[in-house]
Amino acid sequence: GGRIFTMLILIFGMGIFAYTVPLLAAFLIEGHVFNVFSRRRLEKKIASLTGHTIVCGDSGSAWFAVEELLRTDRAVVLVLPVEEDLDPVRQLFGDIPALVGDPSDDDVLIAAGIERASGVIAAMDVDKDNVLVVFTARRLAPEARIAASLENPTLEAKLRVAGADAVVSPNHIGGLRIASALVRPTVVTFLDKMLRDQSKGLRVEEIRIPDDSEYVAKTIEDLHVHEFAGAVLLAIRRAEDDTFVFDPDLSTPIEGGMTLILMVDAEGRQRLASMVGD
Repeated sequence: GGRIFTMLILIFGMGIFAYTVPLLAAFLIEGHVFNVFSRRRLEKKIASLTGHTIVCGDSGSAWFAVEELLRTDRAVVLVLPVEEDLDPVRQLFGDIPALVGDPSDDDVLIAAGIERASGVIAAMDVDKDNVLVVFTARRLAPEARIAASLENPTLEAKLRVAGADAVVSPNHIGGLRIASALVRPTVVTFLDKMLRDQSKGLRVEEIRIPDDSEYVAKTIEDLHVHEFAGAVLLAIRRAEDDTFVFDPDLSTPIEGGMTLILMVDAEGRQRLASMVGD
């Protein structure tokens, strides 16, 4: 009886072992293969991007920045400091290119395609981290436009020296918004509806006229802005003296370096930018 019991234990033990080992091996191999293919797919997707925006951060400001960029059909690469934020990002924004790593590390920003990026947003929770991100990004991409969030106003000078083109204080913006909601509620409601309208997606956009554009020396009328659905030309900014002309006359000559400021949807912005060569 003891021998039979021992034989049964051996048989069942070998069966469990034979079942468990291949299962674990398959799990490890398939997981590894999946990670390899996922990483390569991400690398190819980022490599195909040009003129995209790199958003670095783990703050609420970073999430709102990504949401706005995606709504206006801008390409985005998100750099997350911690891997725990990756799943919430996927739930919020779907399968967008997202890297996990230190945004102030050269290799991480290079992997995000900073050499081909048109802009970088530094929206870390800690201001000092934003200074490091801006400094690294400016060194790697001298021509990119860099914007950074800031909680402590005393650090704005350091962000500017590090290379930030724009510094935004969420507290400052929040205070202005509260005051505006009190004294000009209709304007605030209009802007809210414009920003939240998913069907039209109107925004106040800017389009620069390149020096070699075929529209240089023509007039504003030749752009036919009114033919773009929902487009309204609000102002122009002259390159020579940085002056603004509000509601410009249609006979105004177009100059190289001039910037058009208009209300338009994402499709209209892309078509008009492509037309003038921006």
